[in-house]
Amino acid sequence: MLQSVSDARSNANDQIAHAASVLRRSAKLRKMFEVICRGGAGPKSVTKLMELTGYNRIEVSQLAGRLADQQLVHKAKIGTNTQYSKDRFYAANRQKILRYASDPEALKKLPTKVSPRANVSGPIKVAIQGIKIRVKQIMCDDVDQFRKVKKVKTAPKIRISESSFKKGIQRIIGQPGTFKDWGGESNDLYTTKVMIDGRRIPTAFAFKGPGKSGPLTPAKLGKNGDQIQRLFAAPADLFVVQYHDQVAQSVVEQMEAFAKVTAMHGAKAIAFMIIDGDDSNRLMAAYPKQFGIS
Repeated sequence: MLQSVSDARSNANDQIAHAASVLRRSAKLRKMFEVICRGGAGPKSVTKLMELTGYNRIEVSQLAGRLADQQLVHKAKIGTNTQYSKDRFYAANRQKILRYASDPEALKKLPTKVSPRANVSGPIKVAIQGIKIRVKQIMCDDVDQFRKVKKVKTAPKIRISESSFKKGIQRIIGQPGTFKDWGGESNDLYTTKVMIDGRRIPTAFAFKGPGKSGPLTPAKLGKNGDQIQRLFAAPADLFVVQYHDQVAQSVVEQMEAFAKVTAMHGAKAIAFMIIDGDDSNRLMAAYPKQFGIS
């Protein structure tokens, strides 16, 4: 289980900056955060949150669930009912967090140990107590063995099984062997065959097949929503999540967060990659024989 790292005495600004960064992209998310943090310490049910926000059940579940994924509120299952309760630190700093979430320029000036800003055109470098964290999000087009995909801008939607897609990737990168899925695996495929700029890079893949539907969120990754955490337990320098449809921003954010932690602990550069439905279709169009669809 991922443990909370909040410490109001030593890194309050970092926690506030993290919360503001999560909330700044969505007015609805800010409203949900404020409603959960208001009032007494008791938890609020989904029905109660619907009443307080005016949002429908799906919106409440998605918004409150995202807050829980980011550890800004607490989520609990009581019988068949899901309830959400406030975190004491974030609730106490609610007004400050919401102010920074609504003022990006002020947020940039907030002094923290970890800078919340990211350089989307290159590696994300964050200094923590003298350590430079080197994290970079790369695309499937950057992999040497996937070079043919650069010629495919769009491709028709093709649906194949998770196992078939994994075998296709194995054939393309030249990774023999059988990798069977089981409930406790940290990854679906581990390989040292992936090459980027002519250099081999240890890589861990997580594949999510057509058994899942709708946008991929952290909650859909593993029985307990902890598959990304388990993926980053592999001895790899590149971590990949593949899905046949849209991948939610919360998955990207969670992968980036774990990449930073991994980079810091290993004192090395870490890369991560999302292969969404569009890129999956491009890969299958570029390599139909390897995926068994020619």
